[in-house]
Amino acid sequence: MNANQIINMIMRVIMRKAINKGIDAGVKQATRGRKQPKVAPPLPVDDAEHDGPTQAEMREQRRARRAARQARRAAREGRE
Repeated sequence: MNANQIINMIMRVIMRKAINKGIDAGVKQATRGRKQPKVAPPLPVDDAEHDGPTQAEMREQRRARRAARQARRAAREGRE
């Protein structure tokens, strides 16, 4: 490595740090004074109103899909 390469490497590091500090300062100034938007609290979910599948039903559906996939794979391997 000659002196020119070393100087270029050091200059790149210094420039990268300076540019990043400038960008960070600009972003901070642009967002200064802005408050975080308030998020509405989640609505309570009653089990009686919940029409989706239960955990057990979801598990059973997953098992059925897995079994069908394995059967298709076994049939495909049987043909080859």
